[in-house]
Amino acid sequence: MLTVFMEYKVNPETLQSYEYEMASVIEELKKLGASDIQWYRAADQPSLYVEYFKVNDKEAYESIKEKRTSSEHPVFSKLFPFISGGAEKIHCWAFEKMNVKEDL
Repeated sequence: MLTVFMEYKVNPETLQSYEYEMASVIEELKKLGASDIQWYRAADQPSLYVEYFKVNDKEAYESIKEKRTSSEHPVFSKLFPFISGGAEKIHCWAFEKMNVKEDL
């Protein structure tokens, strides 16, 4: 299981349109196998957003990452006009959970 974070800034004048489109983005993520999907807006930077979700493996992560930045994708590409800098400014990371040792 991998935890994925996607981070980007939204053009302030397009926030309402961006937030409206996110409903279909979240549904598409579910179809692609993402689970525990969460969506955040930075408290101190209102146009900075982070998406958090889990995928089963690296292949699912790579597939979603590729689709999220593809101008050919019918759902994800709708966000590009709202993102400051476009698809190239979508930052994406996958993390593996580490076990915490109690004696640290």
